[in-house]
Amino acid sequence: MERTTVLITGCSSGIGLGLAARLAADTAGRFKGKGVTLCRGVRHRRGSPRQLVPGGGLWLVPAVQLGSTAAPRPCSLPPVYATMRDLAKGDRLLERLGGCCPDTLEVLQLDVTDPCSLAAAAQRVQEQQLDVLVCNAGVGLMGPLETCSDQAMKTVFDVNLFGAVRTIQAFLPAMKRRRAGRIIVSSSIGGLQGLPFNSVYCASKFAVEGLCESLAIVLQPFNIHLTLVECGPVNTSFLANLQHPDPEGSELQGLDAETRDLYHRYLRHCQSLFHDAAQEVEDVLQVFLEAISTPCPPLRCVTTQLFAPLSRLRLASPDSTMYVRAMHDFVFGHGEAGGDQP
Repeated sequence: MERTTVLITGCSSGIGLGLAARLAADTAGRFKGKGVTLCRGVRHRRGSPRQLVPGGGLWLVPAVQLGSTAAPRPCSLPPVYATMRDLAKGDRLLERLGGCCPDTLEVLQLDVTDPCSLAAAAQRVQEQQLDVLVCNAGVGLMGPLETCSDQAMKTVFDVNLFGAVRTIQAFLPAMKRRRAGRIIVSSSIGGLQGLPFNSVYCASKFAVEGLCESLAIVLQPFNIHLTLVECGPVNTSFLANLQHPDPEGSELQGLDAETRDLYHRYLRHCQSLFHDAAQEVEDVLQVFLEAISTPCPPLRCVTTQLFAPLSRLRLASPDSTMYVRAMHDFVFGHGEAGGDQP
């Protein structure tokens, strides 16, 4: 496989961080660059191989272990661009790489909700051919619909849907001119089927699914492959970081007692599901790597079969009545639905 250049959004944690580290450290040389990497906001201190010091500008980081006295080689462009909204969180990525900023990696500031930020990142990357764009930035929102504020709902759509749209718009024209490239979008099981107390999040992911399926049809003659990676529960900080009302807080006080009880039961279900069935990041990364390396990747890749029976039931029931009942029973526990539960 020839040297491949990849840009990934949402690399401050979780899947994005893991994928950037995995590609930058690729031992097969598929993502190898030359020289030094220009890392914005990260500075190394000589004599302290694993100590990373935040900086305010652009710092040349040699492609050797930090603390080395070797002279830097001529600068060239790296094949892995790891982007994140807050560069202060870039230390996590470099620490994952053992305190070394290799010549395969450049950390860029990119906020998918800010057109100016996207334009700056696109201008930086346009100096070389971008082969793979991974739209991974995303946020969650959980809780009874009555508790979701307009601002919280707008934020979810601004990041999950419009953020993906803006990112694709920024890099798609160059791929079209070359008539080559691939776009990988982090989606969710929640983009394929409704999940209780995730109405707004699922709505944003349903929209992403429609966006990508429609776009894939147009991109076919351009030799640009678009793949949705649909994840289930994954052991990341996503669940802990998503916005949701405190089950004992004031936000729920105006709700009816039955909805409050269902929400409490759903939270217990989530804890159990993540404890017993969540995938590790490394398992999910393998799906992304296959989407990057496969000559003709599919439109959809599901990372887990946990919800497969419910997915089949949703497709088999024309009016989705059986699915709604089965999902309710699966989450809230009122016995099996048709004997076909995950």
